[in-house]
Amino acid sequence: MHSKKQASLKYYVGIDVGSASVRAALVDEFGTVVAHADQPIQIWEPQPDHYEQSSADIWAACCLVTKKVVCGVDASRIRGVGFDATCSLVVVDKQFQPLAVNYEGQNYRNVIMWMDHRAVSQVERINATQHRVLSYVGGVMSVEMQPPKLLWIKENLQESCWEKAGYFFDLPDFLSWKATGVTARSLCTVVCKWTYTSDGGWDDGFWKMIGLEDLVKDKYEKIGNHVLSPGESVGKGLTPEAAKDLGLPAGIAVAASLIDAHAGGLGVIGADVKGYNLPCENEPITSRVAMICGTSSCHMGVSETPIFVPGVWGPYFSAMVPGLWLNEGGQSATGKLIDHVVRGHVAFPELQSKAAASAHSIYTYLNSHLDLIKKSLPVGFLTVDLHVWPDFHGNRSPLTDLTLKGMVVGLTLSRGLDELALIYLATIQAIALGTRHILETMQAAGHHINTLFLCGGLSKNPLFVQMHADITGKPVVLSKEVESVLVGAAILGACASGDFVSIQEAMAKMGKVGRVVQPNHEHKRFYDKKYEVFLKLVEHQREYRSIMNSF
Repeated sequence: MHSKKQASLKYYVGIDVGSASVRAALVDEFGTVVAHADQPIQIWEPQPDHYEQSSADIWAACCLVTKKVVCGVDASRIRGVGFDATCSLVVVDKQFQPLAVNYEGQNYRNVIMWMDHRAVSQVERINATQHRVLSYVGGVMSVEMQPPKLLWIKENLQESCWEKAGYFFDLPDFLSWKATGVTARSLCTVVCKWTYTSDGGWDDGFWKMIGLEDLVKDKYEKIGNHVLSPGESVGKGLTPEAAKDLGLPAGIAVAASLIDAHAGGLGVIGADVKGYNLPCENEPITSRVAMICGTSSCHMGVSETPIFVPGVWGPYFSAMVPGLWLNEGGQSATGKLIDHVVRGHVAFPELQSKAAASAHSIYTYLNSHLDLIKKSLPVGFLTVDLHVWPDFHGNRSPLTDLTLKGMVVGLTLSRGLDELALIYLATIQAIALGTRHILETMQAAGHHINTLFLCGGLSKNPLFVQMHADITGKPVVLSKEVESVLVGAAILGACASGDFVSIQEAMAKMGKVGRVVQPNHEHKRFYDKKYEVFLKLVEHQREYRSIMNSF
């Protein structure tokens, strides 16, 4: 019976382009990851706050990992392909050849990464317009969105890039074009990062007001005038050329793509939670928030009617789950911040050698070390005198202030492994306190949230997960498949294949609960006090800045 079932299973390929690597998975119709592969991709940082990549390098990595996961599988059982990627900006000319997004004129570096902050001046001018489209991005546009980056290109690379450009793609849309030859855009990307609205489309007045009237003249051909819902089938599926590159048969269904965080949300938020004694059981999906935690973190909440949350992106209609409005909070540096704090500490070499000797990762070792030094205290209470404000790369939500800086209060002259473990713990707590700040802002605006669903690399760290449960006071659901983003991408491919009637049906069947982490309510008073201190830190930072600005 087992072999018969295996022989009749349908498979889907999910391809995820993250900040530093490309991953692919072969996923069956029940959401089980059958095979998985990853490949690093290159990042260039030619100057501070400029981060660039190569679309050719990214596509080559997509091909490599896909060939690995489908190797030896009966191709007739692979029904669809779904892509997700970071919301980075890809620039190509009229012949779809890469164009340099840098002063050096290096054409292969044709991608401005999502975390690039070069367009600060441009986004300030865009926000000064107070145009009505800004109400759909929390009232303030982020420097990480595409309009300020486009304006930066026009103002800084007019002859070498702007005038030669044939198409500006969000990276997820570039991948679906590369696979199908069709330049259609996903509703997810254009609504979330480009100011497209699902009811009115592009707003001519906005583009003219910010100085990008050129895009209006050609009826938005360069940024997309054919928009598809995520999971909708694109063109006639894989072209023969793309099929050969990926090691798949031509004609396999290719789905309109998603931004990576949204794919993670799709992979976890719709899971069947019956029998886990969760507050969201028998409640609509709107009681859940999906938190995708990697280099950065995103907080995805859905609602049946539009909710405008100050400092939180959205509401975006059908940008993740069809028929529902999406709000998206976020923290620009989380995994990257933890790495920065740990690796920059003077005791890091000692940590590295001890972790290697014990055959553990540095973070598993740090978690164990905290257990050793806590004595009779709960681990979290070790930071009673140590506090971190985590905005080392500015604040995305809910303060929307990219000029904010990181802060650490409570340092001593100690330089050992104990101190490294404590600053690591305080940083994780600060990220969780930032999540609480975002959730409270969403709830004050009208969301009713009672359960967190976590996925992404940081969800593999039990300390990170427990701190989020304790500090927010909400249970955390971890999916059965750690690679929820890849499951989300595969769900897109499953929908494009026609094997499911809707994304909601595919989410319920392919998303699975693995483990539930409950908050320790006995620690509530301590974390309420930590949260008070947390909010005071940003008050003080603004106070100091005000004093210095009067100099």
